[in-house]
Amino acid sequence: MYVCLCQGVTDGQIREAIYDGCCSYRDVRETLGVANQCGKCACLAKQVVRETLSDMQLGQAAATRPCTFVAA
Repeated sequence: MYVCLCQGVTDGQIREAIYDGCCSYRDVRETLGVANQCGKCACLAKQVVRETLSDMQLGQAAATRPCTFVAA
């Protein structure tokens, strides 16, 4: 889905930028140019950044927890 029409940036591109090392909305904005023109996309772009960073943190926390399997 397009998040920023002015720059033609999609939610997938925002997620990819985060996976490639962007750590904040500011980083995404500087990298992709999101919200640099009209600014109408800022709220949605921030939401995508927050959700993606949160998902990554949850994934990392789950990966570091030891798992034990019990036979049923």
